Amino acid sequence: MAPPRNVVKIAVQMRDAIPQLIQLDQAKPLAAVLKEVCDAWSLLHSERYALQFADGHRRYITENNRMEIKNGSILCLSTAPDLEAERLLGGLQSESREGRREALRHLVLLAPDMTFAQEVISRDGLQRLGTIIEDGDDLGEVLALALRAFLELMEHGVVSWETLSIPFVRKVVCYVNMNLMDASVQPLALGLLESVTLSSPALGQLVKSEVPLDRLLVHLQVMNQQLQTKAMALLTALLQGASPAERKHMLDYLWQRNLRQFIYKNIIHSAAPLGDEMAHHLYILQALTLGLLEPRMRMPLDPYSQEQREQLQALRQAAFEPEGEPLGAGLSADRRRSLCAREFRKLGFSNSNPAQDLERVPPGLLALDNMLYFSRHAPSAYSRFVLENSSREDKHECPFARSSIQLTVLLCELLRVGEPCSETAQDFSPMFFSQDQSFHELFCVSIQLLNKTWKEMRATQEDFDKVMQVVREQLARTLALKPSSLELFRTKVNTLTYGEVLRLRQTERLHQEGTLAPPILELREKLKPELMGLIRQQRLLRLCEGTLFRKISSRRRQDKLWFCCLSPNHKVLQYGDVEEGSGPPVPESLPEQLPVADIRALLTGKDCPHVREKGSGKQNKDFCELAFSISYDHGEEEAYLNFIAPSKREFHLWTDGLSALLGSPMGSEQTRLDLEQLLTMETKLRLLELENVPIPEQPPPIPPPPTNFNFCYDCSIAEP
Repeated sequence: MAPPRNVVKIAVQMRDAIPQLIQLDQAKPLAAVLKEVCDAWSLLHSERYALQFADGHRRYITENNRMEIKNGSILCLSTAPDLEAERLLGGLQSESREGRREALRHLVLLAPDMTFAQEVISRDGLQRLGTIIEDGDDLGEVLALALRAFLELMEHGVVSWETLSIPFVRKVVCYVNMNLMDASVQPLALGLLESVTLSSPALGQLVKSEVPLDRLLVHLQVMNQQLQTKAMALLTALLQGASPAERKHMLDYLWQRNLRQFIYKNIIHSAAPLGDEMAHHLYILQALTLGLLEPRMRMPLDPYSQEQREQLQALRQAAFEPEGEPLGAGLSADRRRSLCAREFRKLGFSNSNPAQDLERVPPGLLALDNMLYFSRHAPSAYSRFVLENSSREDKHECPFARSSIQLTVLLCELLRVGEPCSETAQDFSPMFFSQDQSFHELFCVSIQLLNKTWKEMRATQEDFDKVMQVVREQLARTLALKPSSLELFRTKVNTLTYGEVLRLRQTERLHQEGTLAPPILELREKLKPELMGLIRQQRLLRLCEGTLFRKISSRRRQDKLWFCCLSPNHKVLQYGDVEEGSGPPVPESLPEQLPVADIRALLTGKDCPHVREKGSGKQNKDFCELAFSISYDHGEEEAYLNFIAPSKREFHLWTDGLSALLGSPMGSEQTRLDLEQLLTMETKLRLLELENVPIPEQPPPIPPPPTNFNFCYDCSIAEP
């Protein structure tokens, strides 16, 4: 007879004792269970003991999480969390250095557990750790362990970062600024200051004033990947917390100190692979630097500004006035104004007064900046572009100014200038760090590409929007390849001609649409169930391989990873925390298990509880698109296992696989694309023998029956 649903068979072990195999009744109070376990080992005072998971982070079993105990779980009997916290905090006061070190090691191991952390915090554990950090008597392992334990306890969010004292923060700053410091201490100190900066504006200003940018540059130049990553994290946190004017000043200084060149040569092109966290911080650095262009993008041209009028005149003179030959020498003022207006129209402005074209925001003055940069840094290409098109009489001239204004808008959209930084994105462009003035240099390449595409399309003014659509596609496809330098970008984008774009569009359209003949459609419908089964099998295999997910808190982007996979028999989801930089763990070593039979539903997007907690701000849009949750039975209550997929593809694979496990249809965009690709391939294989044979829209008519059936052989007549 099967045991009741709320009874699980588990093992309980204790050091120097024979393990117990018991049936745990989840309806029985935990105190009563502990009493039975202690009685079996003849232990008195059961209130001094607690149960822990034997695997993973050895979390304490409480009434809140006891439903996570499954059949086959292994628990261990240990000291109660309040007594263990008291013992370890007492060990911090030990006169023996080895005693303090041992207490800190155990504290670091248990600090990730919320139950234990609350006991430590309620006993002023943070203050005691803070005293060790502030005293700084031991700058080696003891200090590193104290910092790690302090960070782990603060990560629970029980105590706000804003409550930290100024002397404490200054002492941590001292560890960052010291020249001779243990290699394990400074990454932890930098991580602590990053959390302080992101969580407390007031203390963030203190960190900004106390940690020189030159010091962070020194840490970035150390060939220690962990130290580099934490230094970059603090740097981006300081930049995010600065005002726009301060941010511009800081970035200008960093660029003068050759930070861009160092990142390009020693981080992006380092022999060691680039970590996810460093990629995220490079994305933030790129986004903040491009964000400096936003004020110019949002500012329309002021027709009363003398400086801006002079810039427009400089643009016109660079195209139409050779050096030393002023416009209309000896002509009247009216005649000169008329000649200027005509030349501005030749330059490609829609109005004789160019200020009217530049009143549109975006791109505002950023378009004028781009045109001036092109005219000054590529004068021959600029003159050739303008004169070649302004002298044409066949209505195929490409308007330089109008094209530049629209191209600037296009580049701002593709590079997301002015948009808030994502909390998880890693989509930085190596090309950005290969070049000073990368945005303006990219414009110079793009405007020449536009002129080339215009001529390939033999476009007229009426085709302007069509040309811009092609140019958008050329730029987007090339940027998606992530070229490592501007020259490589120039080479790739120039090989993507108008004819090549048409070919790619045709290929994609054929892949998407396939053949629309009714017999082919009927064949495709017959193939779909078999191919959907193949896709389902692939999705489940992907879940069995498992994926590393990143933990996201409501306060900041965390560095912790966790791994989840499906068991080979498709019965259990196995998951647990892993260390940064380590490979995927063996499924058997994962401490947590969730039976598929307990899963109630799959939630995505805004329906997920962790998305609702973060709010609906614009910067959480990509967070929402990658979020999904599993609701499952947790005793009599409903609990959730929350995920943030590392990419859109992983999101589709996991939601498809979980839908398949639950018997629901796989409705993701990736499934549609995979099914279409498989259908196209299978259809082509089936029709190989019919190549170049036209397939009729309707099946041929069935011929009428013959007038007689004398040709039929009668098998009943025996031959002599």
